[in-house]
Amino acid sequence: MTRNRWHILCEGETLTVTRALPVRLDVSAQTVLPTGSRLRLAQQVRQDLWRRMQGLRGFRPVVRVTRHGETCHVLAGGRVEGRFSRPHAETEISDMLSDPDLRARWSAYAAHREVARAS
Repeated sequence: MTRNRWHILCEGETLTVTRALPVRLDVSAQTVLPTGSRLRLAQQVRQDLWRRMQGLRGFRPVVRVTRHGETCHVLAGGRVEGRFSRPHAETEISDMLSDPDLRARWSAYAAHREVARAS
């Protein structure tokens, strides 16, 4: 596997971006954002998730975006190989997902040049 390989899985209204298969969520948090390109949204959340969690040894990000009408439900987290503090990791992810500046950037990026309904 090359260093930059990401798996993009589409199942109906749900799009998942993950580094490793099978998808495993040892830690996660959720939020709801305005609708837009699921892929663009997932990629932006994944980048910030990685920046936030890269100090967690063995962390492999997973971002799942599900379109529900005019909103996108975002589940961010990932697989962790080894011991870790789940409450601390979930707080970090939750804090990231609730950051108003990040949320505004993600939403703007996902809305920009929105890809057809299949995105």
